[in-house]
Amino acid sequence: MKVIIDTNVIISAALRDRDPETIILFVAERPDFQWIVSDPIIEEYKGVLSRARFALAQDLLQKWCELIDALTTKIEVNVRVDFPRDRQDAKFLECALACEADYLITGDNDFSEAQQISTTIISVSLFKRLVCDA
Repeated sequence: MKVIIDTNVIISAALRDRDPETIILFVAERPDFQWIVSDPIIEEYKGVLSRARFALAQDLLQKWCELIDALTTKIEVNVRVDFPRDRQDAKFLECALACEADYLITGDNDFSEAQQISTTIISVSLFKRLVCDA
């Protein structure tokens, strides 16, 4: 299965553990799952993790950057999506379309306004309940 993980899930995992970290570890431990990213997604992950307002210790920041590099599969994205609700989120929809992802895991309600795509846009708690705990 191919999954796209929104940045807010990464931040929640780095700051609070619990369900977001459980999901990332679940995806990482399963050979039948791929965490798909593009260059713009990687840039956003690392840029947001580095923000001073999150005050991640340098070793924790480095750990997350290394995990992202080790656990993700990077693809080239050749499609463009117009997502006026939040143009910065378009990169996740584009990546989902380009790789025909099964899931886009997010805590962002903005995605509820995404046009119909074949990827299931799902919350952290619902993914955990339906996929991880099943």
